[in-house]
Amino acid sequence: MKRGKISENVLKRSVLKKIHNNRDEVINGAGVGADCAVLSFGEGYDVALSVTPVSAPIEDICAYAIPMALNNIAAVGAQPVGVMLSVLLPEKAEETQLQQMMEQAQEICNGCGVDIIGGHTEVTAGIEEPIMTVSGIGKQSPEDTNSMRAIGPNQDIVISKWIGLEGTVRLARERREELSTRYPARMIEEAAAYDKYLSVIPEAATAMKSGVCGMHDVSRGGVFGALWELAQRAGVGLEIDLKKIPVKQETIEICEFFGLNPYELLSGGCLIMVTDDGEMLVESLAQEGIPAVIVGRTTKGNDRIIYNEDEKRYLDRPKTDQIYCV
Repeated sequence: MKRGKISENVLKRSVLKKIHNNRDEVINGAGVGADCAVLSFGEGYDVALSVTPVSAPIEDICAYAIPMALNNIAAVGAQPVGVMLSVLLPEKAEETQLQQMMEQAQEICNGCGVDIIGGHTEVTAGIEEPIMTVSGIGKQSPEDTNSMRAIGPNQDIVISKWIGLEGTVRLARERREELSTRYPARMIEEAAAYDKYLSVIPEAATAMKSGVCGMHDVSRGGVFGALWELAQRAGVGLEIDLKKIPVKQETIEICEFFGLNPYELLSGGCLIMVTDDGEMLVESLAQEGIPAVIVGRTTKGNDRIIYNEDEKRYLDRPKTDQIYCV
């Protein structure tokens, strides 16, 4: 199989078809586009759970893995509470690197308002880079459970911040030497600093207060993959204006250098929100200092259409993330 997230067909055929939920406590379980499970125990708060594995250089891995897991929690309308970290280190790793990694993890969790509540750490043969698996835990009131069930046709689709942020950060940091042959150091440094945008917790919280109908964080597979998953899970069609999808110029330049499609690039830090009143949501987010734009509408049926001025094309099933094409 290809590197990266497995295809939808393989997921359905070899994973989802093999598992069944039998417990009444499971409110949201496994499915296409389902990045977070929700459990209800009858009274009080429901529990939201997510799990995210990431392989990356040891000095950066926490900046990618922890926000990704917490974004899954926030996208179902839950309040992130804590994370559990499972860390597999290569044999070449030094203890000082582990210490620095945990200091970074604590700093990130402090910024997100969550605790590190446990985990596991070991040195493993056969890997070149560390692998961190983050389990995110959140809480929510039963009435606030935000699934795709409230999404219907003729609703606005809003996207926060910019697409391709996480992929831009990774490429700027890990392929700096190659990029410096064409671009000034200032531009590369600015792109490498976009990790400050990788959390969607603030916009998800604002969206919940604004009566959002459904949310999906954009991650592996980029915005095209996320739009497909949202439509598939909600059972709606889409009409999207490509020109309105927000993207940083640095992302465009770096993708052009490596021959990548920014719309299929790792996009942690970007949140898709579906609402009856997109203008009100965009204004609410602006008041919190969060840029967002309306990029299209949901429609009846299953057609998922991307418009690029006079050109019309149909959205494809999610592909392998462009980060694996470098």
